[in-house]
Amino acid sequence: MKFDFHTHHERCGHAVGSVRDYIEAAIEQGLDMIGISDHTPLFASEEDHPSSGGCMAKKEFPLYVNEVLKLKEEYKGRIEVLLGIEADFLPKHLDLYRSVIAAYPFDYVIGSVHEFAGISIYDSEYWEGLTAAEKLAVKTLFYDYIAQSAKSGLYDILGHVDSLNRYFYGYSELRTEAADDTLKAIASSDVVIEINSSDDNWVPDGYFLERALHYGVKVTFGSDAHEPERVGEHFAAIGRHLYEIGYREWAVFRNRERLMVPIVR
Repeated sequence: MKFDFHTHHERCGHAVGSVRDYIEAAIEQGLDMIGISDHTPLFASEEDHPSSGGCMAKKEFPLYVNEVLKLKEEYKGRIEVLLGIEADFLPKHLDLYRSVIAAYPFDYVIGSVHEFAGISIYDSEYWEGLTAAEKLAVKTLFYDYIAQSAKSGLYDILGHVDSLNRYFYGYSELRTEAADDTLKAIASSDVVIEINSSDDNWVPDGYFLERALHYGVKVTFGSDAHEPERVGEHFAAIGRHLYEIGYREWAVFRNRERLMVPIVR
């Protein structure tokens, strides 16, 4: 089975192409399942669209859901289209997001940390100004946020875990027991982590995945495509990578229920 659970489209303001474009691209790539999982609006804001380059407007949210559901029916028999969403982990607003998400028939929910304690995961300049001890403290804090997101019970998949490895130079060389504590929390919460192939720099890396396997953490795949032509990118290579580490199955979702399927080398 070939699938991709992490894709975006033009509503989020930093991707190109329509939902239909991503579905058509998935068919061209021979996928069996394609998940559409654009960024949730900022529901806690009084404004309808305070971040036009970061996520969809609140008024667009029901339109997004309805469009994906209609396309799910239209493409039935050609490809299985799944209704997903990527929701930031925002500790102060968990109850709000939980209530909104529960009102819609999602197949899965991705939880991602893009900012923690006021630190953006993309702020490499901030990172470069820290001492070695401060960098280790930031990494530990990041892991704590991931562990909290796992324990929240809001998500089925944790998105781009260890994403700081893409933006913070030297991040992967810092070793902290917080990584194992986080993986234990993920395993005990029975939430899945994705292997994210965006930017040709896969996260998490092999070391983290070996530790994840040790603790019984389940995995899935997401390209995080922001362009239709990147749908399913590196799926086969990541499957082989996981198999070499020792994984033999990965997760797919329907109606927020998980099914484990074999990894085919």
